[in-house]
Amino acid sequence: QVQLVESGGGLVQPGGSLRLSCAVSGFTFTLYAIGWFRQAPGKEREGVSCISVSDGNTYYADSVKGRFTISRGNAKNTVYLQMNNLDPEDTAVYYCATLNSFKYNSGRLDLYGMESWGKGTLVTVSS
Repeated sequence: QVQLVESGGGLVQPGGSLRLSCAVSGFTFTLYAIGWFRQAPGKEREGVSCISVSDGNTYYADSVKGRFTISRGNAKNTVYLQMNNLDPEDTAVYYCATLNSFKYNSGRLDLYGMESWGKGTLVTVSS
């Protein structure tokens, strides 16, 4: 079983930056990918970004492309989401999750087979 713990959320002004962390532990040998998704009040869950465990390739939803960067720590047990030029539309609870697959679909990043995810970290972008 895999455990994930998110951290790094907070209140930031529009145009500001935050770096989220996802600590991954447990049985990680068969992981396919780690992804970030977000959930805002009254909105559908949205896939934000993911990183392939095998080759480190990264993928983004159009809504965050060019502003967010996903990466792995040197020990590969932490996944980061660097968020720059934040907008009030980015306000949400951000979760990291293990994935069995994902698909880029007309600007959306659809995440599938989320077997484990953390409790989330709240990001609020407001002046």
